[in-house]
Amino acid sequence: MTVHPVLPPVLLFLVAAVVVAARIVALRRSSTTRWRWAAVTGAIILLLVAAVRPVFGADEQTTPAGAADGQPNVFLVVDRSPAMAVTDAGGGRSRMAAARADMAALIDRYPDARFAVVAFASGPSLEWPLSPDTFSLRPVLAATQPYPGEDPRLANVAAAGNVLRYQLIAAKQQFPRAENLVYYLGAGAGGSEAPQRRFDPAEGTVDGGAVLGYGGSAGRPIPQDPTVRSSIDVDALRGVADQLGVPFVDRGRSEDPFSAGVIDVGGDDQITGSSRPIEVYWAPALLAAVLLLVELTLALRDLRRSRARGVLP
Repeated sequence: MTVHPVLPPVLLFLVAAVVVAARIVALRRSSTTRWRWAAVTGAIILLLVAAVRPVFGADEQTTPAGAADGQPNVFLVVDRSPAMAVTDAGGGRSRMAAARADMAALIDRYPDARFAVVAFASGPSLEWPLSPDTFSLRPVLAATQPYPGEDPRLANVAAAGNVLRYQLIAAKQQFPRAENLVYYLGAGAGGSEAPQRRFDPAEGTVDGGAVLGYGGSAGRPIPQDPTVRSSIDVDALRGVADQLGVPFVDRGRSEDPFSAGVIDVGGDDQITGSSRPIEVYWAPALLAAVLLLVELTLALRDLRRSRARGVLP
């Protein structure tokens, strides 16, 4: 167990000493029963214990103040072109459904990270600015679908290039101690007739991540436009991986892409959900609140009785 006091320890010690002395004086001068005096005194001591902030399981995992700036920035670059609606991702799932599951797994993998979402089809869209609010992000990602009305022939594998470049630069400036991890999830714009652009991140702005490819090699019609067949474009996705400086993972061939040695890049010192320190300050604070509530109830009862006897106006 470790402690993380909300005030300097010396100051908390002085406050505790003053409180104990004051309660001893109150016991000598007051006619209050001893058990009520003990309950109030115990509540005050419990509040002081809560202010010390005891933490269990934090000897190795707890990071110093300001360590949140060192948590990674995770950029999800999500293909929302019509090709992601093709159902060849295994188990009867669409490519987008498989990508949604992987994005949820990434949030679980980096529970304390900041996330940003850059989506694209023929053009880019910053759909979630960099934020640690993964609670609100989860339902947004769970509802992600291919853009309606997009022409699959205009899909561009690197449409998000410029938006991602400037987001990475801004993240490095704002959080210089944090790693930028880029996870690209897409099919590779197979069947597109548009000239394909390239990713050109600024030097030193990508510290890890992966390109995750979805789809089969046989090719299937795109539901939105059955005249266009789409298969995973491995060459295009490998090109994206080379441009970003991260590994490529074919999700049709990899059951566990987040296992060590595959895309376990960066974040080695991060706190996972299973190893987070357990703060218990709320327990003494809750017990103190109960004791004080009992004392308040008894004090109001005494007040009513005094008025009934005419002792008070």
